Amino acid sequence: MTQVLQSELTQALLGADLPVPEGLRAGQGRKAGKRFDVYRNNVAVSLTEALVTAFPTIHSLVGDAFFRAMAGVYLRAHPPSSPLMMFYGAEMPAFLAGFAPVAHLPYLPDASRVDLALRRAYHAADATPLAPEALAEAAEDMLQARLTLAPAAQIIRSDYPIHGIWAMTRGAGKPSAVAEDVLITRPGFDPEVDLLPPGGAAFFEALASGATVDNALAAAPDLDPETGLGPLLSLALKRGVFTALRLPRT
Repeated sequence: MTQVLQSELTQALLGADLPVPEGLRAGQGRKAGKRFDVYRNNVAVSLTEALVTAFPTIHSLVGDAFFRAMAGVYLRAHPPSSPLMMFYGAEMPAFLAGFAPVAHLPYLPDASRVDLALRRAYHAADATPLAPEALAEAAEDMLQARLTLAPAAQIIRSDYPIHGIWAMTRGAGKPSAVAEDVLITRPGFDPEVDLLPPGGAAFFEALASGATVDNALAAAPDLDPETGLGPLLSLALKRGVFTALRLPRT
């Protein structure tokens, strides 16, 4: 099959109003009319179900009927680029940001980023977490230490209460109208979402870029080193965020 025909076939599969590509035949040389329509419908249904599975928070927020209608628009604008459906939907945050019918819900793009991060965390490579003893042994030199973050660890920053919104779709109460940042991890088999304190996101992002703990604190002025650093490191150890610790002398 030529590249032109492949492109035409892909467009026809995702475009309900497009005609069957010329030259496409069913059994015994007949035109692939009704059979192609059935296949086209099955493709759209499968991609829609993949999006429902991938974005449970968005699905819950907008409702099933609206989400499925929106998915029909999305899948025609963004056909899969990989046969692995676990990667499908990467363009959803940008799509939601420009989708006029949800313009009154400006938090949806960030909420979809949480869904994406949870899926990426679930499929991230395994990594052995750093033992708490390692931090204790390096206590005197901790400010000069560099900490490696696990592949599953991700930070999502938002101007909206994304942790509260995510929790609300899972049975919690109404979120407060404040900006929130979250830490996504996978300490066991399933990913976790934790609300970060002020400065926590900047701190972890600096560590992820290779900064020492001291420099990471400088990059997070909202984080109080006296009262905020200890709980943040405890959370990181609990969630298996760190996989290695390196001191200047090592």
